[in-house]
Amino acid sequence: MGIVRVVHANLSNTVWLFFLVLGLWGLFNAVRKQGVSGSYLGAMVIGEVLYVVQAVLGVILWAGGFLPALGRPTMHVLYGAFNLEFIPFVYFVWLKGDDSVQAQWVLGFTTLFLFGVALRAIAVGA
Repeated sequence: MGIVRVVHANLSNTVWLFFLVLGLWGLFNAVRKQGVSGSYLGAMVIGEVLYVVQAVLGVILWAGGFLPALGRPTMHVLYGAFNLEFIPFVYFVWLKGDDSVQAQWVLGFTTLFLFGVALRAIAVGA
């Protein structure tokens, strides 16, 4: 379980950095009046895969009896579940696959929001 804990902890840094860069890239594209590109959507899929890997590692740790140290494991799990569902919800339910400039603004702010949620999840789980 030790290696799983290390990978889960280190991957969390990758996640928040990835979503910070993705959010800034999204807002940069929106400022330049560019719609959602295939490259941006591909990067969002990569971000979602990072969250899925984090969730799988977290479930393995939880099943092994390791809980977040601050005494609020429920909040850590809630943040993780939220992160998994938010991108698909925003893109498929709210934007309905829109690739306009307005959608790029929404996705840029969505990914920056997920950057903040990732930091909060790390703080609660530390």
